[in-house]
Amino acid sequence: MRRPGALPATVAWFIIASPRRGPMRHTLRMDKLLAPALDPATVPEQRGSTYPEPFRSRMGDRAKRKLGDALGLTRFGVNLVTLPPGGQSALRHWHTLEDEFVWILEGEVVLVTDAGEQVLRAGMCAGYPAGRRDAHHVVNRSASPARYLEVGNRIEGDNAHYPDDDLMWCEDENGVYAAHKDGRRYPST
Repeated sequence: MRRPGALPATVAWFIIASPRRGPMRHTLRMDKLLAPALDPATVPEQRGSTYPEPFRSRMGDRAKRKLGDALGLTRFGVNLVTLPPGGQSALRHWHTLEDEFVWILEGEVVLVTDAGEQVLRAGMCAGYPAGRRDAHHVVNRSASPARYLEVGNRIEGDNAHYPDDDLMWCEDENGVYAAHKDGRRYPST
């Protein structure tokens, strides 16, 4: 129950000093943000993966909130990802033209690269320069969900390579499709 005269939880107040009028109290409504700001919780979660099976199920129940898309960003993407125990960010891969950046917000993940494995905890980050043939991904081997931001630029003509898996992406007049490395299409779902 709110005390008489108290502001509702969705309203904050602050005091600014005016050179002419002295201190003035202003209220700021916290329940609805206006562009270009947004509350990530208002962006729908997308679960699963665009990989074909047998790869899709390896991602676990990964959930992404596409913050960059929600804000209208076109040159780079920003996703808020929740990775459950046992899930992985992606198949181990590297990009020809795309830089990628990951910042761990909560929990811990294992970063797997060509050099081996290392644990990343909240507050740590990793970056993957375009064209560096160091395949990478993160895996949640802990008992708790992990959350992280992933950021990557969007460059036409980028291609991802998957050294551990029989997967490549191809494009024809009907769009992009998943194929085996020998060119055979995976069944679409």
